[in-house]
Amino acid sequence: MANFALESNPFNNHISDYMKFFIDTANLDQIREAQNFGILDGVTTNPSLMAKEGISGYDNVIAHYKAICEIVDGDVSAEVIATDYEGMIKEGEALAALHENIVVKIPMIKDGIRAISYFTSKGIRTNCTLVFSAGQALLAAKAGATYVSPFIGRLDDISTDGLDLIESIREIYDNYEFSTEILAASVRHTMHIVNCAQIGADVMTGPLSVILGLLKHPLTDAGLAQFLADHAKTNS
Repeated sequence: MANFALESNPFNNHISDYMKFFIDTANLDQIREAQNFGILDGVTTNPSLMAKEGISGYDNVIAHYKAICEIVDGDVSAEVIATDYEGMIKEGEALAALHENIVVKIPMIKDGIRAISYFTSKGIRTNCTLVFSAGQALLAAKAGATYVSPFIGRLDDISTDGLDLIESIREIYDNYEFSTEILAASVRHTMHIVNCAQIGADVMTGPLSVILGLLKHPLTDAGLAQFLADHAKTNS
């Protein structure tokens, strides 16, 4: 299990000033709600999330990305479908041209690293996705990825501690002052968010329900109920 105490990490001087909150969805209503909540820094999407919202066909997907960019002020990760170098370059350039907030999401494969290196040379920001090891994260940073997305929930699903991976990547990036930001993906519950913040992940992305879950505590509910009850007594 990871050691979550920041003071135990001698390399934490390069951690971001604050943790960014991204919402992982293609649902426009949920994106609007998160934006109106006042804490949203960006959006991540993928083909599965698009399909969940019934978005299919190239033109519809492109229109949906544009709609998301009109709602949020921060980065929006838009994923390529191609898995070959030429295809990723073509798709990625088209996606990047849609809006200044678009970050091209590239899979962690050999041609993906090549594509990230190309986009870095062209000033196009990238998010390296489907990362499951520190070695993969190191390659992504060497290629100049803007973000690297370790999927901690999916690691937990196979009895591997996803938080240990976040901690390992944090140490490596701080050792060499890589500017790539650690985007903790596949966040499943509120303690994932808290633990990632303790370790020093730069960004978390998860569903709206998990983000709103941070609000909840039974003592808050009980205290507010008591305050309101006492107020009613004094004004009766």
